[in-house]
Amino acid sequence: MAEQRVRGGGRGRRAPAPHRVAVLVMDGVIPFELGIPQRIFGRARDAEGRRLYEVVTCSVRPPGPVRTDADFAVLVEHGPEALAAADTVVVPASHELGPVYEEGRLTDDLAAAFARVRPGTRMVSICTGGYVLAAAGLLDGRPATTHWAHAVHFQRLFPRIEVDADVLFIDDGDVLTSAGVAAGLDLCLHVVRRDHGSAVANEVARSTVVPPHRDGGQAQYVQRPVPEPRLATTTTARAWALGRLHEPLQLRDLAEQEAMSVRTFTRRFREEVGVSPGQWLTRQRVERARHLLESTALSVDRVARECGFGTAQSMRQHLQSVLGVTPTAYRRTFRGADGR
Repeated sequence: MAEQRVRGGGRGRRAPAPHRVAVLVMDGVIPFELGIPQRIFGRARDAEGRRLYEVVTCSVRPPGPVRTDADFAVLVEHGPEALAAADTVVVPASHELGPVYEEGRLTDDLAAAFARVRPGTRMVSICTGGYVLAAAGLLDGRPATTHWAHAVHFQRLFPRIEVDADVLFIDDGDVLTSAGVAAGLDLCLHVVRRDHGSAVANEVARSTVVPPHRDGGQAQYVQRPVPEPRLATTTTARAWALGRLHEPLQLRDLAEQEAMSVRTFTRRFREEVGVSPGQWLTRQRVERARHLLESTALSVDRVARECGFGTAQSMRQHLQSVLGVTPTAYRRTFRGADGR
């Protein structure tokens, strides 16, 4: 796959312990990125209202104040020992990475902290936090992303990494990286979706008042992010298409909704969304298929028709390409072997 790689309890049964997330804070941390993991993972609940994640913030030093890039510090109550108990480690961005950013090497404190991380722990970075994962050697030979403004420097400093500056995030299994700022929200929501399905992720997004899904392959930024006054957009066409995913939509059908030529519509669509209309439509159908596979008992053939793929074979190919699994395997992951 390309930018994204995704690979009922009975009475008296003990509920599983929440997945432990450790957020590693360094001097110069950006407060916005620091708050993302707690906001997203901390909101995730199962059907009984139980927390699905336990989020702990820790420093590379003993507990105490840590400088931010704002006019205040944060008081961190856990030291690096918290990393040893983590199932997932998140490294948010910092503006004071020092030798990590300048020379591509960990400081002694960071090296000692990373030595506590258990083998197999999932590693996640937000924005320039990817420099820390790279300096630790965790991204060698892997695809990764970071804020577009740092991508050239990132690639030059770490030539063994396959840097992609045109995506919001990259999921490479046990190591995930995101672009800058709000892309960290997208990545953390993606992790929740990967762990617990779209219903849980959508509820977290709803409570956080953010879009439930921006695909990892969406462009980081566009030349005209906000349409100019009186300039026609493609919003109506997208809303129209979302209500007709089960139909065999053509590009000219979407262009007609905006009274544009196909050529103008295609250009405007890519400027606004970051991908072509065809790519966007396929992603929406994949998301619809995921939702139906998770939340209904409809047959795979019926799901394929409801999503506009036409045949189960076509849907299977698209899900295999995007998610790396078949529809049956995906449903089994989120509904159990008995389909419940």
